[in-house]
Amino acid sequence: MTAIDASPSRERRLGFDRWGMVALAAFGLAAALLAALAYRAIGEHGGVNSYALLSDALLHGRFDSPTCFDSDCARFMERIYVIFPPVPALVAAPLVALFGVNAAGFIVLSAVMLALTGWAWWEISARVGLGREARLWLSLAFLFGTPAIYVALRGDGVWFFAQSVALALVSGAILAALDRRLVLAGLLIGLAFLSRQMAIFLAPFLFAIARPKGARLIAFDRAFVTDALRLGAPILACIAAYCAYNFARFGAPFETGYAHIAAYPAEADRNFITWRILDLGLFSKDYLVFNLAHMFLQGFHMEFGGKYMTELVRMDPMGSSILAASPFVLYAFYAKADAKLLVGLVVIAIVCGITLFYHSNGFSQHNVQRYALDWLPVLYVLLLPAFAGESEKVAERLKTFKLLATYAIGLNVAAFAIVALTKGAV
Repeated sequence: MTAIDASPSRERRLGFDRWGMVALAAFGLAAALLAALAYRAIGEHGGVNSYALLSDALLHGRFDSPTCFDSDCARFMERIYVIFPPVPALVAAPLVALFGVNAAGFIVLSAVMLALTGWAWWEISARVGLGREARLWLSLAFLFGTPAIYVALRGDGVWFFAQSVALALVSGAILAALDRRLVLAGLLIGLAFLSRQMAIFLAPFLFAIARPKGARLIAFDRAFVTDALRLGAPILACIAAYCAYNFARFGAPFETGYAHIAAYPAEADRNFITWRILDLGLFSKDYLVFNLAHMFLQGFHMEFGGKYMTELVRMDPMGSSILAASPFVLYAFYAKADAKLLVGLVVIAIVCGITLFYHSNGFSQHNVQRYALDWLPVLYVLLLPAFAGESEKVAERLKTFKLLATYAIGLNVAAFAIVALTKGAV
């Protein structure tokens, strides 16, 4: 017997369990991110999240604000508006009602949204047929190996808080659709749209996954029409509410205010985002290569400087690609080829395609592409069935998934540590 042949028995005698070590590493890294979340929540300072201003405005029966805590506000008819959709402001309204516009606590609210998101994906995994171990790992990966944890960590910022709220609502909508609670699914995706507008495009996918087993995707019978109305009615109500909200602010139902954000910052405070909007517009083909590279190609990138290029300057604030930061999403390759896959891919192509022409790719962000959260839940639903059941094939797939998930979580820990060391330089 050779030394190589003897190594497995030696490992057993020494009690070495490599998969146990992988699990220990993954959960330890996730715990580190939760500790960072708690640390940031304790040290959060108020007066930086513009949703506090919008909450205060709504609580006092108005839409404009006396100032803005960030650069993405609109100046219209000599008034300042927080342009973002209103639902996150309603989520924060109790906090603002108690403590005013300088209230801290948005990271705590984001942590609650993260917990709700995690619960939803635990339940979604069960509905799809995953065993307990697979449910645990797939939920862990989604929470801590994607931008989900990042937007929670930075929930004190208006953009990240909106995505935390929207992600929890989208996750809940997917769960409701799988349970065929279509009115609830429609309401949740409608509220997600009122948090993050791109969520509206997920409605066809919700309808597809809500279809009864064995039913045709498109049938035009009574059951099909009833389902469509149950899902669609709350969504249409939310769209109508948004149009009314826009009309009350800007005098037109489809004017969201984004066209006016470049008018807010003083010229000395303008950055490349402002100049892009002023010179190229909110959407342009000129953004495609930049956004495409960062969404799918860019790797984990630390910037160095100094005379010898040995001084750690910062993490790249443009982020890493979803494939580099969360490589386990490639398990979507095993998605079942059916009508749901077709609908899902079309939805992903629409949502992702729109953002590829947008003036921002999510700046600032570190090791994530946070706009991927607009379509990532769809992709995740499609890949989950690859881990359904208890077969040997599933067990082998899960082993590799564990390694990729642990790697992804580790990258998020490393990125956050570097940001902390460089004092959040952007």
